[in-house]
Amino acid sequence: MSILVVGISHKSAPVALLEQVAVDADGAHKLMHDAATCPHVSESAVIATCNRIEIYAEVDRFHGSVESLSRLLLERADISAEELLPHLYVHYDDGAVAHLFRVAAGLDSMALGEGQILGQTREALRTGQEYGAVGPSLNVLFQQALRVGKRTRAETGIDTVAPTLVSAALDQAAVAVGPVAGARVLVVGAGAMAGLAVATVTRLGARDVVVLNRTPERADRLAREYGARPAALLDLPLELATADIVITCAGARGLLITREMVAAARQGTTRPLALVDVALPHDVDPAVVELDKVLLVGLAELAAQMSTAPVGAELAEVGRIVEEEVTAFLTARRQASVAPTVVALRTMATAVVDAELSRLDTRLPHLPDPDRDEIRRAVRRVVDKLLHEPTVRVKELAGGQGAISYERALAELFALDPDAVSAVTRPGVGARATTSVESGADSTSDLPGGAS
Repeated sequence: MSILVVGISHKSAPVALLEQVAVDADGAHKLMHDAATCPHVSESAVIATCNRIEIYAEVDRFHGSVESLSRLLLERADISAEELLPHLYVHYDDGAVAHLFRVAAGLDSMALGEGQILGQTREALRTGQEYGAVGPSLNVLFQQALRVGKRTRAETGIDTVAPTLVSAALDQAAVAVGPVAGARVLVVGAGAMAGLAVATVTRLGARDVVVLNRTPERADRLAREYGARPAALLDLPLELATADIVITCAGARGLLITREMVAAARQGTTRPLALVDVALPHDVDPAVVELDKVLLVGLAELAAQMSTAPVGAELAEVGRIVEEEVTAFLTARRQASVAPTVVALRTMATAVVDAELSRLDTRLPHLPDPDRDEIRRAVRRVVDKLLHEPTVRVKELAGGQGAISYERALAELFALDPDAVSAVTRPGVGARATTSVESGADSTSDLPGGAS
């Protein structure tokens, strides 16, 4: 079995195309379920954010699985295969491990070092566990990816290399409306990105923060957490009339803010208005820029800004850590792959010893028990010593890279029964195999959806 990733992100496709493939939380759950039911797929998980959708799967066949998972993404896009397929990327086995570790470390985010991706990775794992789509293989892989992401942030300053999407967008908005301090801000949505937006504008000293959402309970919960004011989504036209900055991150199907709505709200005022749309698909009608003193900052503009983020020593150090962690994980996985064969070999040796000792009991029935016990111990010590060095060496050799399958060679040399090998339950590889999502990230990382 091997790990396969099929995905699309801001690095492989324009924002307009990403919007065609975007899924909400329910859509991500269905995508994960559909992936798990594909032929040759035994486990699945989905990372879905405002600028990436990735299906992770444990598969027993490459080509058929790639076709099946690619088809799932294509079914969710209102475009042709010719338009979508060139923008999909595929990572397999070792490459899939390296990709997830880079994602968790923030090296693949639109905002380099973005801490939110840790929360998104954790949410993908938690959801997969809850729905039974994630098994031992993906569980261990994702748990290790979370630890890699936490390690890179603990040992480097990667999270300071580039601003978050919200911070970057607010920097652009400030050019039109001035600083956030003292501004009246609307936040549309109540998910992870909305939480980050409310936290950011509150920290920056916004005078009044209003949280609007279709579900009043969610808006109220988020507003209470930061001392903001909740409001119903139906009140959006009214709230727009006095807003300085609007941050939308609902990702609704259909526009939430139209040109006509903004025009009506701005009647009788010349005050500038900044609309920050970090949703996928977008919440704001692009035509609002036709209105006087209205600025729209969307994901496309942010992607262009983030592409100029500085690179240097911090990124190099993160890259080194990720490479080190990938090597360690793959080495541990290769070593663990030989474990069933080693167990089968020792089981066979034990069976041979037991058979010979039983034959000895039959041939020498009057042998004193102390002598019989000493013979048993001696024979078992001899077998243990004979097998010790080969089993240690085969694990060491299996941990290295190369085309030789040492577990297969061991099985051939000792004529091990394939059924006996496959019957051995393999432990988790690369890290401890736990049944629940690792905790302990900071509050930003705990947010399950959003930007990265």
